[in-house]
Amino acid sequence: MKNTAVFFLFFLITFFIRFPFFFRDYVDRDESTFILLGQSWANGFLPYTQLWDLKPPLTFAFFAAIISIFGKSFIAIRLAGVFLVVITAFYTYKIALTMIPKKASILVGAFCIVLLSLFGSLQGVMSEHICIALFVPAIYLLQSKKSNAYVFLAGVLMGATVMVKLNMAFPILFIGLFLVYEGVFTKKNSSFFSILLFATGVITVILVTIIPYYLSHQTYIWWESVVLAPLEYTGARRYSIFKLAPIFVITGLFLVYAYKSKNLDFKNRTVQLLLVAIIGVLFSFIKGGRINGHYLIQLHPMLLILVGIVIYNLIVQYKPKLPIYAAFIALLIPAESYLEYVNVVKNKFEKGTFFNGEGFSAPQYILEHNLDTENILFFEYHIGYWNLDTLPPTTASTHPSNICRDELFPFFYNPRKNSIEELEYIMEELQPKTVVIRKGRRILDKKEVEENEYLDAYLAEHYKVFATVDNAEILQRL
Repeated sequence: MKNTAVFFLFFLITFFIRFPFFFRDYVDRDESTFILLGQSWANGFLPYTQLWDLKPPLTFAFFAAIISIFGKSFIAIRLAGVFLVVITAFYTYKIALTMIPKKASILVGAFCIVLLSLFGSLQGVMSEHICIALFVPAIYLLQSKKSNAYVFLAGVLMGATVMVKLNMAFPILFIGLFLVYEGVFTKKNSSFFSILLFATGVITVILVTIIPYYLSHQTYIWWESVVLAPLEYTGARRYSIFKLAPIFVITGLFLVYAYKSKNLDFKNRTVQLLLVAIIGVLFSFIKGGRINGHYLIQLHPMLLILVGIVIYNLIVQYKPKLPIYAAFIALLIPAESYLEYVNVVKNKFEKGTFFNGEGFSAPQYILEHNLDTENILFFEYHIGYWNLDTLPPTTASTHPSNICRDELFPFFYNPRKNSIEELEYIMEELQPKTVVIRKGRRILDKKEVEENEYLDAYLAEHYKVFATVDNAEILQRL
C-alpha cells in the first residue's frame, strides 16, 4: 500500500469517527475561546489586544486562517481538525514503519486516530491537536535526516509547535540536547552545522510571531502574554502529586518491561528520539503541575509507536491466535461516534437542524425571542458570543474560567484586582441584560466558593429564568 493510499485510509477512518461531532457545539471551553480569538484576529485585532487567553499566538492563527478563508463555518473548523489528526497519524505510521512491518505500522496509525479523536474534549479542535500535527512530522524529519534541509524544516516545525503550545518547549529542548550529545560524543548523525540549522529553524518561527507586535509597537504585550503569563499561571495552579502520578507510573512500568524483555531496542536512534520526546513531554507536565485529559494528545503518538513495537515483537515471539470475534470488538471502539450519529439524525427530525448543543440552540432562542445580544454574559456555552456576533463583556470573561484566575489579571491590564471585583464589575456596573448558565450546575469551579456564593445570591435577587433550552438556562435581568 503506497503512502497516498495509507493517507487516504487514515482520512476515511478519521472522517468517519469525527464527522458526527462536526455538528456538536460544545466539546471544550478552550476550543470556543480559540474560535473567539481567531475571529478577533480575522477582524484585525492581534491576540491579547481585544480578547485574551493563555495560549501562544499560532493557536489563534490557525483558527483565524480558517475563518478568513471559509468565513464563520463551524464545519470548516472541525474538518480542519480531521486533517490535523490524519497528519499526526500518518507520520506516526511513517516513523513506526522504519522499525516494524507496514501492516503493524498501519494499526499503530489507526490507534493514534482513536486516541486523538474519541473521549470528551478530543472530539473538538484543541491546541494539542495543532501542536502534535507539527511535532510528529518534525520527529520524522529528524530521524530520517536525509539532508540539512530536513533538519532546518524540523526546527521550523518545532518552532511552530512551541508557538502553539508553550510546554512543548521542554521536549524540543531535550531533543536539541540529544542532537548536541550526538554531535559531541558519538561523532555521527549530528554535526555542529545541522544543530545550528535546527536551532535557527526554531528561533525563526518564534521571532516571526513577534513581528506583528513589533510593527504595531506592542512587543511587550507579546512578552507578557506569551512568556510571563504562562509562567505565573503554572506557579499558581498545580495538581497534587497523586493526580500527576498515574501517567508516570504507567509509562515507567511499560519502559521497564520493554527494557527487561528486550522487546525494544534502546540503541536504535529513532527509539532514542522518541524516548527523549516522551521524557520531555512528561517533564513539561511536572513543570506545569497539571494534566488534563487532552494534554495526553502530546504524548500518545510517540508512546504508541513504542507500544506498537513491543506488541509486534511479542506477537512474532509467541504467535498468539486472535479469535475472529476480535475484529468485531474492534468495530465497537468508536461507539461514541455511533451514538453521536444517532443524536445528529434525531436532532434533525426534532428540531430541523443537524447542529446540536446549547451553543447553537441557546443563541438561536435568544435571536428568535429578540433578547438583548449586545449586553450578554455566557458563563457556559460561550461559543454563543461567536454565533451572536458579539463580544464577552470584559477581557477576563473571554474564557469563563479566566474570571477566577486573579494571577493573570496584570498581564492584560485588568483594573480589577481579583475575581470578586471582576464579578461585581460585570454584574453590578455592566449589568448584562441576558445571562446564560448551565442548568443544575454550579456556575464556576467548585474551588471558587466565595465567587459561586456571590453569583448565586446576585442572580437570585436580580434575575429570573426566562427559558430553559436543553441544558442551558437563559436568565433575564429584572
